Amino acid sequence: MVINKKLLIGVPLAFMLAVVYLGATHHWAGLAKSVAAASDKSERKVLFWYDAMEPSHHYNKPGKAPDGMDLVPMYETQSPASGGQNSPGAPAEPSKGERKILYWFDPMHPKYKSDKPGVAPDCGMTLVPKYADEQRLTNMTAGTVMISADKQTLAGVRTALVERKALIRDIHTTAQIVADETRIAHVHVKVAGYLDQVFVDFVGQLIQKGQPLFTLYSPDLVSAQEEYLIAKRGETTLGSAPFTEVADGAKSLLRSARERLRLWDISDEQIKQLDETGKVTKDLTFYAPSSGFITDRKAFPQTSITPDTELYTLSDLSTVWANADIYESEIPYVQLGQKMQLTLSYSPGKTYTGTISYIYPTVDPQTRTVKVRMQVPNPGFALKPQMFADAQLRVDYGTKVLVPREAILDSGTEQVIYVLHDGGVFEPRKVTLGPAFEEKVAVLTGLKAGETIVTSGNFLVDSESRLKGSMGGARP
Repeated sequence: MVINKKLLIGVPLAFMLAVVYLGATHHWAGLAKSVAAASDKSERKVLFWYDAMEPSHHYNKPGKAPDGMDLVPMYETQSPASGGQNSPGAPAEPSKGERKILYWFDPMHPKYKSDKPGVAPDCGMTLVPKYADEQRLTNMTAGTVMISADKQTLAGVRTALVERKALIRDIHTTAQIVADETRIAHVHVKVAGYLDQVFVDFVGQLIQKGQPLFTLYSPDLVSAQEEYLIAKRGETTLGSAPFTEVADGAKSLLRSARERLRLWDISDEQIKQLDETGKVTKDLTFYAPSSGFITDRKAFPQTSITPDTELYTLSDLSTVWANADIYESEIPYVQLGQKMQLTLSYSPGKTYTGTISYIYPTVDPQTRTVKVRMQVPNPGFALKPQMFADAQLRVDYGTKVLVPREAILDSGTEQVIYVLHDGGVFEPRKVTLGPAFEEKVAVLTGLKAGETIVTSGNFLVDSESRLKGSMGGARP
């Protein structure tokens, strides 16, 4: 209040004090009215407190929400959906962009419904709103939940499309070259005797089938030759005898003598030579039963031998085996007849193709691998036993539905993937998984190509789904 000093001249002091007193009284009266109004506001009845970021989350006392925001009181004369402008008992009318609330219900006893927010009369739980857009969730899979776009962003939810692609997998491993055991021959003689000459005299020598190996003197072989010649002369003399029994006996004796020589590995050419010359050969030559490399030798000149003596070991390396170690988890995808590629680190550009011929029935307890045997042609003998090679097996699984590995929630007894529908609806799907390939997993049942699934934040989506299931309704 502005007072003109000129007007104060000549004014009695009592009058001036009266004016000041009346002005102060008017000021304090206005202040008292403001305090009374604030007091009336503070005395309004508080129904509950709620999270300003998540108005559907209600609490019975003041404090802080899980997101750190201070809880806001909800008075009897206002509604969170309408910004506090509705009258008591009137349902909130949704403004543009807001979700329509059908009613409020007791989460512990969903059958109890109310047309306004508040507290359940039986258990004291805060009533939860039921939104109109949640009605369609009732016809979907149990556990389906609706999550707003804002909450999806806060939860870090990311999605991806389900793909159907041709699936080819390469298995890389190490293989060891070994000799083909079905092409190994051991040379023995069937009579005791003495080696005279040895024609193959070092390990590693390549020989051909029918090549002479050594000469053998054996008293038993000499006697067998003499018996054969005697039987032959008897057959010549008695074969045309008038008595049938005598002629047949001479012929039978000759056949037996010839068969005895054959059983002792005397060749037909040597028997023919014996027929032509009529003379016994002291040293008989023995020949290689097959082609291959000499990998072991015990035949030396002027050595006494018996049928137990292993004189040579022959290995035919024109075809070799390659034993590859495959992890036990990959064995189900390996089949007989599949092709494998072999390469040598020191021979770039050269590839050998083998065929899987056998899968061993045991697992190595140290490496947890199973041996797989391949049969590999070896022209030029470039692949040598005990070599190591890089092996690659290509497995074609056909066309499969593929999802990222992180999209799967595996509880041990079941696998679940969340599918995103329009309007922020997340549906849990139980799936059957197939083979895994690096960061992708094949899904055999439960999904189809083109659907949108959650790849990140699915744990939070699952938590919201379980919370919704325990409360008997969808949580936005």
